[in-house]
Amino acid sequence: MVQVREIRVKGILSRSQIYDYTLNPYVGCEHACAYCYARFMKRFSGHEEPWGEFVDAKINAPERLKREIKSKRPGHVWISGVCDPYQPVEEELLLTRQCLEILVPASWPITIQTKSPLVMRDRDVISSSNKVEVGFSLATLDEDVRQIFEPHAPPISDRIQALKELHNLGIRTFVMIAPVLPKADELLESLADGVDFVLVDRLNYHYADRLYDRLGLSFARKGPFFLEAGRKIKAFCENRGIPCEILYD
Repeated sequence: MVQVREIRVKGILSRSQIYDYTLNPYVGCEHACAYCYARFMKRFSGHEEPWGEFVDAKINAPERLKREIKSKRPGHVWISGVCDPYQPVEEELLLTRQCLEILVPASWPITIQTKSPLVMRDRDVISSSNKVEVGFSLATLDEDVRQIFEPHAPPISDRIQALKELHNLGIRTFVMIAPVLPKADELLESLADGVDFVLVDRLNYHYADRLYDRLGLSFARKGPFFLEAGRKIKAFCENRGIPCEILYD
């Protein structure tokens, strides 16, 4: 049972090393991905529950955002850096949608990154701007592997379908293949007609080593697995004319 708590924050737009700003409507994430680098947030949350079993909803996020876009320099906003903005609690609370309804009319560039087809609910807002792009995080085409590493995330096929539907609406789309898991390279055949670009990363596996051992991939820490998978993905993208960036050597 996920514990959901409403909190109020003093600010909602944070400086980011990747984009100008990151906006996180929630602390914690119900998807409970084993490899999630955002697990470090638990240290600052005051929660004793395991990662994936608590969510703090920044209930005044839209209110704070309305004030901040008037005082801050306009910039590119990443939704989100340390949570999934479309995790299940968003279906009821609508914090991500409300923030989009503020940023889009203000013409701020936005990158949405999620694992959830719930983003389709907001396609009316998203498609009203040519400054919004949507990316889905995917790591494998194998549902058995997905259930080990992403136990509460939506099925792979649902994400692929949502990505294609958004792309067909004329929305700029991308896939973040991260972390690279077995059969990651097989994703591209299903995605080729649904993405504008591809990013590939291996992320931080501090939390996932034992799970990799269960897959017989303890050797992956030494690098060859990631390098070979990255080469396959890059070659596929080049053959299809899809821009692709490998975020590791």
